[in-house]
Amino acid sequence: MADLKKMYTTILGDHFPMDMTITFGDQTMVYRKRTWKLTQDDGTVEERGIRYGENPDQEAALYELVGGNLTLGDCRFIEPGHGLVSGIKAADMLQVGKHPGKINLTDIDNGLNIIKYLMDRPAAVILKHNNPCGAAYGKDLADAFNRANRADRIAAFGGAVVLNRPCDKATAELLSQNYLEVVCAPEFDQGTLEILGQRKNLRVVRIDRLDRLAEFEKFRFVDFKSLIDGGLIVQQSAVNSIRSAADLKPAAATWKGEEYKVEREPDAREIDDMIFGWAVEHGVTSNSVIYVKDGCTVGIGTGEQDRVGVAEIAVHKAYVKYADLLCFDTHGIPYAQLALEIQQGKRDKAQQEEIDARTKADRAGLPGSVMISDAFFPFRDGADVGINQGVSAILQAGGSARDFETIVACNEADPKVAMKFTGQRSFKH
Repeated sequence: MADLKKMYTTILGDHFPMDMTITFGDQTMVYRKRTWKLTQDDGTVEERGIRYGENPDQEAALYELVGGNLTLGDCRFIEPGHGLVSGIKAADMLQVGKHPGKINLTDIDNGLNIIKYLMDRPAAVILKHNNPCGAAYGKDLADAFNRANRADRIAAFGGAVVLNRPCDKATAELLSQNYLEVVCAPEFDQGTLEILGQRKNLRVVRIDRLDRLAEFEKFRFVDFKSLIDGGLIVQQSAVNSIRSAADLKPAAATWKGEEYKVEREPDAREIDDMIFGWAVEHGVTSNSVIYVKDGCTVGIGTGEQDRVGVAEIAVHKAYVKYADLLCFDTHGIPYAQLALEIQQGKRDKAQQEEIDARTKADRAGLPGSVMISDAFFPFRDGADVGINQGVSAILQAGGSARDFETIVACNEADPKVAMKFTGQRSFKH
């Protein structure tokens, strides 16, 4: 077991070259491997690449685009000089903690992928295994992180946090109360590093360009998928085109010559949550359904094979996380610990029954939320899952042959449920 633990903290090293050139016909893109010269506790300087890949026995390297450009058709891809994760310098690793590996960097990257659409207000995204587990706006940065963390305290354990404003002392105090792997922000105010330093294994990373992240909204990059036979699938990166109410489309359909349309229009709060939710959805592994309310995630369902199933999973997760939060607020311990202590005879079962009853009565905070689906509902059953939990509005891609069924479901609901189409799918694999 000692060797296994050591494996997770050992820097594997790699045999990848310092430079890599990719040629697209007569166009060339040049990449350089990112390494960091870091001063150790004993004063020696060591040059390191990333710790390892997805697992400790996989060599890995990080490359930054440093030369060349690419234009394919009408698409001009991102140019050199715009490095974010690939541009992290040794001076930006304000606290190294455990040296970062591939998963840490891809979590930061997907956090940036989401938060680049949320730059107008203080916001925080917490990620685990390249999926958001909590995302929120806030009246200030500390409030944004607190809301994101309380959306899913369980999954946030050991997560990566991306903040879109300089980290202040109030936010640092909240961060230091959690076990986290990475905290990333455009800057860290004076005194915050001493607070965050209470967590010795925490990686604290500054990304200078993060304050200009909104500029990356329209940037495209080349997205590679490697196949087991050594082949490649290459695609343009996705762009979120739903950025305002004007981008939303009416939920209407025709079936056997009859016209169907949603009878209730979303209000301003629901539209705001639609825009926010679609931005978060942009970074969630498909098939996915999420629920958001007042600029904060309530339940996130990721990576399922069927849409009704993922809608149900997101509801189940919302109930589990809500009960855990109630337990923590009431008794100062996680729900799982409460259940264990009841089983051990250390607590009264009435404490658990009270939390369960309140969670059921509150329906885990789902009533009034907006249901977001990254693609169309092939049948109304997926939408019915959310409607039965009291969602007030739905945002989905539209385009199903049976869109009329979901429209009918919204109109039959009491009270009626608003719905809009995006006309855009948001799959991510």
